[in-house]
Amino acid sequence: MRTKLYSSLTGLALALASLTSSAAIAETNEPEWRYADSLISTPQMPKGFKHFPYVNPDAPKGGRVRLSTTGTYDSLNLVASKGVRAGGLGLIYDTLMTPSMSESSTEYGLIADAMKYPDDYAWVVYRLRPDARWHDGKPITTEDVGWSFDQWTTQDPSRKYYYRHVTGYDILSPTEIRFNFDKPGNREAPQILGSLYIMPKHWWTGKDAEGNPRDISRGTLEVPLGSGPYRIGKVVPGRSISFDRVEDYWAKDLNVNVGSNNFDTIAYDYYRDETVQLEAFKADRFDWRTETTAKNWATAYDIPAVKANHIVLEKFPQTYRGSGLMLGFILNTRKEKFQDRRVRRALNYALNFEEMNRTIFFDQYSRFTSYFDGTKLASAGLPEGRELEILKSLKSPVSAEVFTEPYENPVSEDARQERTNLRKAIGLLREAGYVQKQGKLVNKETGEPFTIEYLLNGGRFERVALRYQASLKKLGIDLQLRVVDSSQYVNRVRSRDFGMIYTGWAQSLSPGNEQREYWGSNAADSEASQNYAGIKNPAIDELIEIIINSHDRDDLVAATKALDRILMWEQYVVPGWTSPFSRVARWDRFSHPKQLPEFSIGFPTVWWWDEEKAKKIQEAN
Repeated sequence: MRTKLYSSLTGLALALASLTSSAAIAETNEPEWRYADSLISTPQMPKGFKHFPYVNPDAPKGGRVRLSTTGTYDSLNLVASKGVRAGGLGLIYDTLMTPSMSESSTEYGLIADAMKYPDDYAWVVYRLRPDARWHDGKPITTEDVGWSFDQWTTQDPSRKYYYRHVTGYDILSPTEIRFNFDKPGNREAPQILGSLYIMPKHWWTGKDAEGNPRDISRGTLEVPLGSGPYRIGKVVPGRSISFDRVEDYWAKDLNVNVGSNNFDTIAYDYYRDETVQLEAFKADRFDWRTETTAKNWATAYDIPAVKANHIVLEKFPQTYRGSGLMLGFILNTRKEKFQDRRVRRALNYALNFEEMNRTIFFDQYSRFTSYFDGTKLASAGLPEGRELEILKSLKSPVSAEVFTEPYENPVSEDARQERTNLRKAIGLLREAGYVQKQGKLVNKETGEPFTIEYLLNGGRFERVALRYQASLKKLGIDLQLRVVDSSQYVNRVRSRDFGMIYTGWAQSLSPGNEQREYWGSNAADSEASQNYAGIKNPAIDELIEIIINSHDRDDLVAATKALDRILMWEQYVVPGWTSPFSRVARWDRFSHPKQLPEFSIGFPTVWWWDEEKAKKIQEAN
């Protein structure tokens, strides 16, 4: 699969190869080295820039930030798909390139100081910084990069699928590696390799303290070697983990890192019960909480610490500016009953969102009408222009409504509308071969009752599920709630052992190869893919390829809108709800730059410990 060109070239042979290479460059107009790359426009930062504009280059270093997460963990191996990985492991590793928080689909050099690729995107070469180091002082080499690619694409099925167009790589020297693609034209292919976490080959292929060979395919609680701004500190398996800032981190003074990684320690505590987790925050057991429950945001923070301004409640719009989002009740179309679009549409008619929004969401939400909600990639109205041309050019059949009717979710503002929606749902179910007998919906031919197993990750969403359950009961459908712990939930979702789950997908402003994993037919049978619904639709497959191979931004936007329109009309998801803000409750111990990044809150990366603020809280307590 690969060749190691540099290993066989020595002395005069190496010099001759260099001359030959130089001549080839002159003859073939070798592409120029790029310090940064953008899929949307020219990178905002010039070559040699000092730091990103959204950081404080003089931010003080120090302090400890305490975070929380739900569930548990049993592995410190970031690569292996077996086991439950600890949160925050990305802190200990670097990638070839690193994104800007104020630019979409734009990367700047980190381990690699530059990249280059030809006009047809047939390959990409990354050039490593000679001073890039592991925490043990050994250099990061292209051997590590190539070996990491092999491990990620072997151990992680989603990565294997994501990088399936990479046919191999050539190690050109200890600092240059070329990845080759199976065909030209994929604009995204060169850049996505830059986000690969690079792992230390010499450590993983060595032995542990007991003399046993390490195995990157298995979970482990041995603290691994890294290269990033933090190393793992204290580990209490399943309960907590902390990361300590590396004082001599090799890249601490790089322009992409100036003003970042300011905390001495970043710690995570694990909670299995979300009620306990909320009370722990209010009791000052951790510092930062993103509140995902509308009721909590409206009622749970009427406490002295908030009134004294020790806890700050704030809404941040940043995370919704640069990404589309879809959340909802995902239907597993691998189950025969969900393969009929009329059934899926009926389940949407049964959801009384407006009543839930009034009674349990405090009118804080609106429903999704797009898989790219909140962005210019979202479809709206009827297709026209280039989008219409693309839809008409598809060889595979497309539902007639895509061309004739704008997509809208059912609305139940009052009892009359609710009854109308339920009648429409019953009509669709009858068309699909179901009838009501003694208050139960059954298959007309087999007599099998219509049941749905709704798999929940813990009990937080149970009150919403009970509302939906009551609505479906009016149709004769039995929604069976199955509440499981995080480990079981992950395993059952991976094995597609569910009827319905509530989750979703975040989208960048430059969609590409990941669309195959979300809705591509080949991903439907891949255990670890994010094609949760099991979508196998030839028209969607065609559109994904058009998106990936778009020649310009206008074509990409038009094809993405077409994809979005078909996804909405096929009703693979009963759309959920959203607010255009991240609701954050935080203990007021930190400060941040005056201007936060355009597309990220930047916490904790560009925030810092504020000694004066922390002292006030300490004195008050």
